[in-house]
Amino acid sequence: TQSILLLFWSLLPFMIDHISHGVSLFFAAEYSCEYGSLKFYALCGVGGVLSCGLTHTAVVPLDLVKCRMQVDPQKYKSIFNGFSVTVKEDGVRGLAKGWAPTFIGYSMQGLCKFGFYEVFKILYGNMLGEENAYLWRTSLYLAASASAEFFADIALAPMEAAKVRIQTQPGYANTLRQAVPKMFGEEGIWAFYKGVAPLWMRQIPYTMMKFACFERTVEALYKYVVPKPRSECTKGEQLVVTFIAGYIGVWKGLFARIIMIGTLTALQWFIYDSVKVYFRLPRPPPPEMPESLKKKLGLTE
Repeated sequence: TQSILLLFWSLLPFMIDHISHGVSLFFAAEYSCEYGSLKFYALCGVGGVLSCGLTHTAVVPLDLVKCRMQVDPQKYKSIFNGFSVTVKEDGVRGLAKGWAPTFIGYSMQGLCKFGFYEVFKILYGNMLGEENAYLWRTSLYLAASASAEFFADIALAPMEAAKVRIQTQPGYANTLRQAVPKMFGEEGIWAFYKGVAPLWMRQIPYTMMKFACFERTVEALYKYVVPKPRSECTKGEQLVVTFIAGYIGVWKGLFARIIMIGTLTALQWFIYDSVKVYFRLPRPPPPEMPESLKKKLGLTE
């Protein structure tokens, strides 16, 4: 036993030195994982969960009134009137109806939307090749985001169906635990997925615009507005560019809803990029023309 202890104490300094060296290398490493690895995709999914789940849950009262205005415009004549009627009938707590399916549903949607977007962007980019991926980058963003949203809406549909029942059918159910078994008992599994086609028609075009505009706006900001290359910007400065790009990108397509949707989308991109920064994920700079393509076009000496 004593010989073992002596051996342990003699090796301890070397062990400590080895461990501390490994820890210093870990924190000194620029990235925590390889771009396109399973860990990268998983952590991007976590970013999507937080960005969509938190922001959509934060605006549940507004969403509740909006849904009720669409279902019963005679009773809920405007946003302010809708809030007033809801508080009068259900109290302030009534404004939070549907928060649970909203948080769960949009967290699942965010997981697929952002996680699969990264997957499809890399997959389609590799299929096109470096030069074509640059030349057709807008189409690449559109295709990747459409593919991701297809699966994201399948993940969202069950909770969205429950949310709508809770928010727009008085007396049907007050909580998710009440709504789910009741819906399944009445219509079976179809009750949770019959709204997926309308979700596709609504969400896929919006998501295509959202991601493509964001990507091209970030590229334009670093090219024409930010006075230094992205590599020289601090993480904080990069996140400011992300927020601005998210706001401008949606403003270009949805002027009438700029305040609500613009702010919501900008916050989603900000949270998503913040998660990438926190976990030290690879964040490639805006695309630049490949050297091989520059030579073909005669843009290099």
